Amino acid sequence: MPTYNVPDIRLVQNTIFPKYSVTLDWSLLPNGTLDDTQALATAVCVALGTNALAGPQDELPDPDSNERCGWWGDLDAELIWNGWPIGSKLWLLRRAKINSASARDGSTLMMVENYIRDAIQPFVDHKICSSFAIWTTRVNTQRIDALLRLYRGPLPPVELEYQVLWDNMGP
Repeated sequence: MPTYNVPDIRLVQNTIFPKYSVTLDWSLLPNGTLDDTQALATAVCVALGTNALAGPQDELPDPDSNERCGWWGDLDAELIWNGWPIGSKLWLLRRAKINSASARDGSTLMMVENYIRDAIQPFVDHKICSSFAIWTTRVNTQRIDALLRLYRGPLPPVELEYQVLWDNMGP
């Protein structure tokens, strides 16, 4: 009988600026099938870790680029498979300072919360979860933590914590 210790696919996260990416492994059960016991948490990780398409009004992190990111799979997603555009605009904050509410551009904590809210709302709209709550906290000069709680009717909520890092990032 073969041994299944290696995942079929690996997505890698690199938090070293300016090359940012995400690390996730697909978990396999001993029989070699995908472990789908955390399907909602996995879908949320994908939604938050995928770069959503920036709108024309969004300020891009690199002033010398007009790259609005987005995922090619979003093209006609709703028409083809009743899907929705996947991703968050958290990537727009890559070179941003962590600002307070009194800053000209507003609170970075609120921006993080709003970007997460926009990425997760389709889960409610498509009845994958019944509601959700987000709490953001500035931990230090280089980190914001976000706690996301997803409610699924009578089932226990799914609670996920994310760290948004600002490391070696200037204005």
